[in-house]
Amino acid sequence: MMIPAALEAAQLIDRLDRLARGGEAAGELNPAQWEALRFVARANRFSRTPAALAEYLGSTRGTVSQTLIALEQKGHVTREPSPRDRRSIMLELTPAGAQALKHDPILALAADLEGAAPGQLEAVVEVLRRTLHAMITRNGGRAFGACYTCRHFRKGGGSGRSTPHHCALLDEPLSEADSRAICVEQKSESA
Repeated sequence: MMIPAALEAAQLIDRLDRLARGGEAAGELNPAQWEALRFVARANRFSRTPAALAEYLGSTRGTVSQTLIALEQKGHVTREPSPRDRRSIMLELTPAGAQALKHDPILALAADLEGAAPGQLEAVVEVLRRTLHAMITRNGGRAFGACYTCRHFRKGGGSGRSTPHHCALLDEPLSEADSRAICVEQKSESA
């Protein structure tokens, strides 16, 4: 039997999502374009690919391709051949894309959360993280967690001051910023 508080929480999350998306649709970008732009801004250099974006969004590659075409036409992202594998495409945020994110409608939701639960956000985030993990596991998806939470992350195992960390899976140096980015290859310590 469903606990009434859990069902109410799920309904509140669903309503918050709908209201946030309604605000997104009022501007220059539609909700799918906002999600893609956020992903490109948050993903590490190994994960900024159309395929990873499709997996992250739980969408088809064709749908993601159309979203990326629109973002590219609006000047928010670029698509370039990967320096590691010329067959792959890497997505990059443009200055216009970074500027658009300063006006991201999700920032209003974040401010509302901060105002509604001062001192409790870490607990709320942990509950949402665990819920997301359960849903991803049930659906057979990938976690896309931050590098520093990955079993392959080596803190202080990098090659120098600008790249103090290391990814043991990809055998690549990582900057401090890289360590905070989300990664398609992320595997939690418990996975």
